[in-house]
Amino acid sequence: MADAETRLYGVIGFPARHSLSPVMHNAAFRALGINAVYLAFEVPPEELGEAIGGAKALGISGLNVTMPHKEAVIHFLDSLSEDSGEIGSVNTVVNRKGRLEGHTTDGLGARRALERAIELGGRRILIIGAGGAGKAIAYELSRDNEVVVLNRTPEKAKALERFGITGDALNRENLGEYLEWAEVLINATSVGMNSWETPVPAELLRRDLVVMDIVYKPLKTRLLTEAELRGCKTVDGLWMLVYQGIESFRLWTGFKPDEGLMRGAALEGISE
Repeated sequence: MADAETRLYGVIGFPARHSLSPVMHNAAFRALGINAVYLAFEVPPEELGEAIGGAKALGISGLNVTMPHKEAVIHFLDSLSEDSGEIGSVNTVVNRKGRLEGHTTDGLGARRALERAIELGGRRILIIGAGGAGKAIAYELSRDNEVVVLNRTPEKAKALERFGITGDALNRENLGEYLEWAEVLINATSVGMNSWETPVPAELLRRDLVVMDIVYKPLKTRLLTEAELRGCKTVDGLWMLVYQGIESFRLWTGFKPDEGLMRGAALEGISE
C-alpha cells in the first residue's frame, strides 16, 4: 500500500495507455520489496516541458520516455549520459537530488534481445527507422557490428554516419539491396503496432535472416509472422522491452530484477 515514503516512477508518451511498463515494473517492485509505484502518463507533445517540470517539482524518482518524446525531452533535462548526448535520444530519466539525468537503455535492450537468437560481433545488421529507438539501437550495435540504417527521411539516417554507420533512404530498391547483404533485420519503427502492416514485403525475407521487431503489440507482428513462415529466426519486441526495462530499473534503484518475472508480467498485461 502506498504511503508517504512511496517513490513514484512512470512512463511518459503519447499515447501511453498501451504501455506494458507499469505492470512490468510494479511486479519487480513487489518482488524486490521496494516501496514504489509505476504509472503511465499520457503527455501530448505541446505539454512535454510542463510535464517534465511537474515531475521535477513533485520529486518523481524516475521516468521512462517513449514515442514521440525521446528526442524532444532532452531540452528539459539537466544532464545527459554520454550515449544519450551523442545520439540525441533519451528513454530513461533519473532524478538525482532534484537534477534530471537522461539515459538511453534502448540499445542495450536490443543487444540483449538479439543475443537470444544470434551471437553478435562482426554481423551485418540492417535497421529500419532512425527515430529515437532506431538511433540508440544503431549506435549500440555499431560498436562491434556493421550497421546500415534506412529511413524515409534519409537525412536522419545519414546523420549517423559520423559513428561509422551507413545511412540511406528507405525505398523498395534500397530495401531489397541491403536485405541481400544483411544477416540481421530490425524494425525500429512503429509500423505494425496494433495493425496488420509491415515495413518489409515478405518476398524479401531470406530464411537465413534473423528478424527482430521492436513493436510488441501485437506480440507476433505481421513482419515476425511472415518471417517465421519464410524460415527466419525471430525476436519479438517484448524481449527488448524487458531488457531495456531491467537496465532502467537498475539505474533507478541499483537492483536488477529477474527477466522471467518481468516478461511474465508483461505477457499477462498483453492478454488482459
